[in-house]
Amino acid sequence: MASKFIVIEGLDGSGKGTQSALVTQTLIDRGYKVKKLTFPDYDSPTSSLVKMYLGGELGDSPDDVNAYAASAFYAVDRVASFIKSWKKDYEECDYIVADRYVTSNIIYQMSKVSDDERDSYIEWCEDFEYNRLNVPKPDVVIYLDMPPHVSQKLMSGRYNGDESKKDIHEKNMNFLLSCRKSALYALEKLNWVHLSCADGDNPKSIETITQQILDIIDTKLN
Repeated sequence: MASKFIVIEGLDGSGKGTQSALVTQTLIDRGYKVKKLTFPDYDSPTSSLVKMYLGGELGDSPDDVNAYAASAFYAVDRVASFIKSWKKDYEECDYIVADRYVTSNIIYQMSKVSDDERDSYIEWCEDFEYNRLNVPKPDVVIYLDMPPHVSQKLMSGRYNGDESKKDIHEKNMNFLLSCRKSALYALEKLNWVHLSCADGDNPKSIETITQQILDIIDTKLN
């Protein structure tokens, strides 16, 4: 029997890494067998093209690499990770918790296509990864909606104010605003769960967001 597969999504600086770790630990504390995943897998050579892309080696702007090519970079990393590292876990664990997944392509790369191409891009992306590459499809996708102007402040704190440490996505505010539009479109189109992570200009507490995610998991999967 396959795991219950949870994906925690959001823009850069939305708290995905923190929340996926806390949710994983809470589920383990409840007695479940849980595998936590993070994408891209920067420790693997399969992420080399992703690192080149984000590092600006293929162009200073995200648009220098088209949506389909960039999507393929990330997809190759995911399918290699699945085959090599967590296929057995998917078959044996109670839960898989992923910080980013196929859904990140829909948020970030779909922002590069025209509005009238969005549906065909989503169809292509899901068919390519879930059907052609045969990676598992998540049971629930939780989108952490941290407004970009708030997440930018959080990222500046992460990098101690050193803007040069940001990748080509993180440093491009217009691109991130476009990505948020893609995410909100996908929420409606694909029935992702929307979780607002800020009150005005201030992020909600980490503990509040964790509890809300756990409530969603209990409602949707248990």
